[in-house]
Amino acid sequence: MIKQISPSALALLVAAGAAAPALAQTDDGLVRVRSAYSTDETIARLKQDIAAKGIRFFDEIDQAQLAADAGVKLPLRRSTLLVFGNPPLGTQFIHGRPEAGIDWPVRLLVQEDRDGNVWAAYTDFGWIARRHGITGTAAGPFKTASGVIASITSSVQAK
Repeated sequence: MIKQISPSALALLVAAGAAAPALAQTDDGLVRVRSAYSTDETIARLKQDIAAKGIRFFDEIDQAQLAADAGVKLPLRRSTLLVFGNPPLGTQFIHGRPEAGIDWPVRLLVQEDRDGNVWAAYTDFGWIARRHGITGTAAGPFKTASGVIASITSSVQAK
């Protein structure tokens, strides 16, 4: 059963997202948040926060394991893709611009860098809205999603 986020909780999430700065955002639309935890702990905490918010979790894809299973011999650092979303909100993304469905559901990449730091990376929803030419009131769901993903990643963010 999919839970919907209450209006008051949603307002709190949006406010938290506005107040929680990402550590790195670039012109490619990616927001990168450095985690204070190991890869496994980061994934566990993110999944716990997603569940606590009543957001539907679709899949966890271990990209390094996929490479190993395919016989790829290249060294690949830990890289896990979490896929989740809130269908009542997500369908608003694609209502006016069906092509926006390419960016939904939400994908959050947890990866280790060369130095062993763990990062959570996602595509900025404001960037996604601009990419699809979505403005004005139609951009409202994207602003909401920005607050939600910022709140989720703040659960692991290094201080």
